[in-house]
Amino acid sequence: MTAIDVKDATALKTVLTDAGGALVVVHFWADWAPQCQQMDAVMAELHKAYPTIKLARVEAEALADVSEEYEIMAVPTMLLFKLSKVVDRVNGANAPELSAKVQKHQAVVAQVPKLAEVAVEDPKLSLNDKLHKLINAAPMMLFMKGTADEPQCGFSRTMVELLRSVDAEFSTFNILADDEVRQGLKTYSNWQTYPQLYINGELIGGLDVVKLNPILVLNLTVLPPPLSPPYCIAIYPCRLAALIRRAPVMLFMKGTPDEPR
Repeated sequence: MTAIDVKDATALKTVLTDAGGALVVVHFWADWAPQCQQMDAVMAELHKAYPTIKLARVEAEALADVSEEYEIMAVPTMLLFKLSKVVDRVNGANAPELSAKVQKHQAVVAQVPKLAEVAVEDPKLSLNDKLHKLINAAPMMLFMKGTADEPQCGFSRTMVELLRSVDAEFSTFNILADDEVRQGLKTYSNWQTYPQLYINGELIGGLDVVKLNPILVLNLTVLPPPLSPPYCIAIYPCRLAALIRRAPVMLFMKGTPDEPR
């Protein structure tokens, strides 16, 4: 990805807004500083490692008002944004520091709207339709007790730790804050416990499933849905484990009970 050259304050705001919950790295630069070219190269390499991050460049002296707003005292300076807010900064051409901070923040999760906020879009939606919108609110959705930064049960805490250990980028929903979701999702997905992890709208399972191989769980996000049988057999052991545990008695068969083949 080529970094977006920001021409004014409005353009920067647009870049940050369009990024949603993704991490945005903004490089304040000047053409007379050769270190800035070095940091441009570092940013390009970081994007290869973390394709979900967004990159932008601001010519510090040309946009003095923007530089003043963000207290830019020298170039290069790198600002890291999340949800349009500065979450970190790197002063000077410090590639290791920038790499460490990108790694730290790119996996920070964002809270998705509560069910009531989703319902505002269309009050006529059924509960199942609302739940469908929630589980598809992000490529990787975790329904848990509490938040990622403040889990309120041991299983949810361990799940967050596992996902962060493989640098997964995921969003969360606190089921303790909405009992309608908490109870409704159990029936919707036929899975009675929490946390529940969904990828591309598909239930992967709970903590026991993710523990099998968190790296494979991460890989599911880059494969196209829906899950086809060859993928399930070859690289979807976590998904298969979820299917096996979906009911006390599970029958894998050709056809359906009403129409066996």
